[in-house]
Amino acid sequence: MLSQTGEHGSKEKQSLLSLYRKIIANEGILGLWAGNGANLLRVFPAKAVVFSCNDQYRTILRGVTLTPQDQSLADHLNFLAGGMAGMTATVVTYPLDLARGRISGKLKMEGTNRHYNGILNTVVVTAREEGILALYKGVKPTVLGAMPYEGIKFGTVGVLEKMFPHERTYDANGNLEKPSVWRKLCFGGAGGVMAGLFFFSNGKGGGK
Repeated sequence: MLSQTGEHGSKEKQSLLSLYRKIIANEGILGLWAGNGANLLRVFPAKAVVFSCNDQYRTILRGVTLTPQDQSLADHLNFLAGGMAGMTATVVTYPLDLARGRISGKLKMEGTNRHYNGILNTVVVTAREEGILALYKGVKPTVLGAMPYEGIKFGTVGVLEKMFPHERTYDANGNLEKPSVWRKLCFGGAGGVMAGLFFFSNGKGGGK
C-alpha cells in the first residue's frame, strides 16, 4: 500500500525491504499490521453481502428468465448476478475500505502522530473535515471494477459446476447429499484466480 501511494516520507522509490525497515523503525513491529483491523472489519460484511446478494440476484434472474429450479442458470446470468452482488457489497462497505486505505497507506514519521487512529476515528475525522460524501471518494471506479471482477469470479464457478456436475447421491436416510466443502473451495479459488488475472489493475486502483 505504501509503495502504491508513495506516502513513505521519501521522494525516491523505496524497495520492499527498505519500506519494512522504515515501518518497524517508526512504528514498531505492530506497524506492519496498521490498518489490518479495518481490513478484517471490511471483509466480513463485504463477503457476507456478496454471497447473500448473489443468491438473491440468482433467484430473481431465475424467475425473470423462467429458468426451472432443476436447470442451471446460463453463464451470462451467473456473471450478471455476481457482478451486481459485487457492486452492492462495494457501495455498502466502501467507507471501511476507505478507512483501511487511509490508515495503512501513509507511514507515520518519527516524532509525529498518526492523523488517523483506528477505524471509527478515521471515518469520523474524514466526515468532519471533508464532509460525509468524502467517505465515498473514489467509489466510482471501485464499483465499476467490482462488476466484472465478481462477475468473472461467480461466472467461473458456474462454468465449473456445469463442466463437473455434482453426482446426486443420497445418505442412509434418503436425503440428498450436498457437494463437499473441498469442491466448493476449489471452484471458489479458481474463480478468484480468474478474476484476479483479468482485473489486477483495478485492485491496484481501488482495492478488493
